[in-house]
Amino acid sequence: MTDLEAQLRAVSLRVTRPRLAVLAALRDHPHVDTDTVIALVRADVPTVSHQAVYDVLRALTDSGLVRRIQPAGATARYETRVGDNHHHVVCRSCGTIADVDCAVGPAPCLTASDDHGFVVDEAEVVYWGVCPDCLTSTPE
Repeated sequence: MTDLEAQLRAVSLRVTRPRLAVLAALRDHPHVDTDTVIALVRADVPTVSHQAVYDVLRALTDSGLVRRIQPAGATARYETRVGDNHHHVVCRSCGTIADVDCAVGPAPCLTASDDHGFVVDEAEVVYWGVCPDCLTSTPE
């Protein structure tokens, strides 16, 4: 049994070629959008439909194996890094997204200045800027 098969079984999902292909695509290409996932999966499973990939992404997200992120003004992206309180940095120019570990200490982002009575269990922080590639490719 592969690691991906074990992950699916651990959350009581059947092991199918489309599910394995989606998990592999997201493991190897974090922060990709649905169209990119479809293209990557079709390289492995050429007959997979758009709807099948959408269904797999929903099942994997609902099961907690995949995280869906959607920075303001961007399409939804998916990643397999789940279960920690990491954040993201997004390039304003090209849209590249990278992971950023939470600041310091035990999840400091979960301590809101005023939680309005909510029990906070997750914080979503998005840093915005310009990536190194876009900085160096700026015309002079």
